[in-house]
Amino acid sequence: QVQLVESGGGLVQPGGSLRLSCVASGFPFNSYVMKWVRQTPGKGLEWVSTINADSVFKNYADFAKGRFTISRDNDKNTVYLQMNSLKPEDTAVYYCAKGITGSERGKGTQVTVSS
Repeated sequence: QVQLVESGGGLVQPGGSLRLSCVASGFPFNSYVMKWVRQTPGKGLEWVSTINADSVFKNYADFAKGRFTISRDNDKNTVYLQMNSLKPEDTAVYYCAKGITGSERGKGTQVTVSS
């Protein structure tokens, strides 16, 4: 079955950086678009970024442009999200999601940006 396991979250001060990882299994990872989404109590589920199967195309939400970078390593079945210049409003649970619909997600990793 599909498994997506996120890691790398934590508590970071404003302006800091984190690198999230998501290890995938149970499907042909190198054939699928992958996404990062996030959820906050106030805003619900919010799309962050998408990367296509061969890393040629990457898209970002406006709030992520210039600060976040999505990447993947198909040999390791892993997708990453490098997050720089973090702000308190980036506080959320971050999930990786499989495919164009992103209907299958992992359990998420908590990111808290606070001084």
